[in-house]
Amino acid sequence: MLNLDFGSLFGGKGQLLGLDIGSSAIKLVQMKESKGRYSLQKFGMQILEPEVIVDGTVMDAGRVVSAIKELIRESNVKLKNVAMSISGHSVIVKKINLPPMPEDEVEGQVKLAAEQYIPFDINEVNLDFHILNAIEQSEDGQPQMSVLLVAAKKDKVNELTELVKGAGLTPAVLDVDAFAIENMYDINYRMGPDEITTLVNLGASVMNVNIVKGGTSVFTRDISVGGNRYTEAIQRELGVPYDEAEAAKKGGRHGALDADSVNSVIESVNAEVSSEIARSIDYFKSTYTDGEIERIIMCGGCAKVTGLVQQLSDRMGVKVEIANPFNQVETASCDFDQGSLADLAPVAAVGVGLALRTVGDK
Repeated sequence: MLNLDFGSLFGGKGQLLGLDIGSSAIKLVQMKESKGRYSLQKFGMQILEPEVIVDGTVMDAGRVVSAIKELIRESNVKLKNVAMSISGHSVIVKKINLPPMPEDEVEGQVKLAAEQYIPFDINEVNLDFHILNAIEQSEDGQPQMSVLLVAAKKDKVNELTELVKGAGLTPAVLDVDAFAIENMYDINYRMGPDEITTLVNLGASVMNVNIVKGGTSVFTRDISVGGNRYTEAIQRELGVPYDEAEAAKKGGRHGALDADSVNSVIESVNAEVSSEIARSIDYFKSTYTDGEIERIIMCGGCAKVTGLVQQLSDRMGVKVEIANPFNQVETASCDFDQGSLADLAPVAAVGVGLALRTVGDK
């Protein structure tokens, strides 16, 4: 299992609370593991007003902190140490190749190599890495080390840290959204060593694509297209306010809106989202020829938008399904309404992946 850890930035130990701070909502997940089996202890979600976090940028930190506090209070959570995650333009994930070397020398070489791969000032980012393969053969037959490099902008890391601290919690681990959904997938779905699956997390402002082979990520991409695109298109095309457009997107009552007109707008955005996913997969195929993608698993707040799964399946010619982050997780011990939990399950994917983290794991 691939698991990038920024935990060295912070203190903390033991069980962690998964806190997914998204543009449209904050999700909280607390899990318990015993002998390889998982149970859900706590789940909660707090909706944010659209102007609080815009395209991943926090516009009103005070309201975010208040929302986290309210979520902690409502969920009756006692844990203080938190795992959180980032995505979008503030994080770069890059596979690099280095000459084979002792593990204790890798960190220094990664820092030297990072400057040519990171489009930010190296002093403005936190770096982490994960060794994918200590020795593999390059195209010209020479031995090389395959390393996954991650760089997160310090200002974004500090922003998240201050939000969590402001709510009286302790930041312990910082992950990446794309890898959090991989953690979720790893415990809930069986996968063969050569099976290739595309994981897609469709959030409000960013879509994460993570293509995994067996238990290892082989391609990631963050795309600045999300569920807000549907809401904005309905507002623009049908001339309705935000709340009405948001309800229509989610399949709620359309009020005075014509259902066919709403569906037409949604289908056009579905085509845009599907095109971005297809473009990512096509790029992956152009650089990685060892195997075919067998299925696409969708999660996130907009994974269940009407018609998206079918349109994507028709376009890609593979099975597309909605993720269930509780597929292999016992949920009866959680006091959250079980019907609502099943309905909201795709939204919990990142939070579940974060709640699986422990300080110092890889």
